[in-house]
Amino acid sequence: MARSLLGRTLASDLGGERVSGIIIETEAYLGTHDPASHAWAGRRHRSYAGIYAPDGTWYVYRSYGLHWCLNLTAPTRDDGGAVLIRAVWPMTGVATIRRRRGAVPERQLANGPGKVGQAFGITGEQGGMPAIRTSPLRLLDVAPTRPRRIQVTARIGISRAVDWPLRFVLAVAAPERLRDRRTE
Repeated sequence: MARSLLGRTLASDLGGERVSGIIIETEAYLGTHDPASHAWAGRRHRSYAGIYAPDGTWYVYRSYGLHWCLNLTAPTRDDGGAVLIRAVWPMTGVATIRRRRGAVPERQLANGPGKVGQAFGITGEQGGMPAIRTSPLRLLDVAPTRPRRIQVTARIGISRAVDWPLRFVLAVAAPERLRDRRTE
């Protein structure tokens, strides 16, 4: 699922303003047998309960008490799988994203999980929301314009199972190539 999200559009109408962007980086968490997952060993903490929601549900958690991070629950061989949306290249509503993110270089508007949350107006209220077309926070399909190359690396920003190759980056869709497709 983490691979299949690459190249899809994340769209948000949260806060009454439409923004969207192409998902260019994801990270998989494999449920109760993954020591880096919030579901590790079947943990059931109130803050992480959303990871056990049905597949295709937004799981939102607060990282370090500061940043809202967006995940999509995913099917796994056990319970509690999720895919973290690590980076998005903004396509529409860029002025809104700039206002939400402040004075940062264009390539840093949504190039990290907390930045995605801020850029797209995500809060804990979206946790448990289905990622369907009628939701204010949803996934849309994008027709690929060329074959995509996906780079697979170890996960980053974690302290356990760091060597597992579960981080996926859309290597061909460089920001410069996406810029021509933007609209405000």
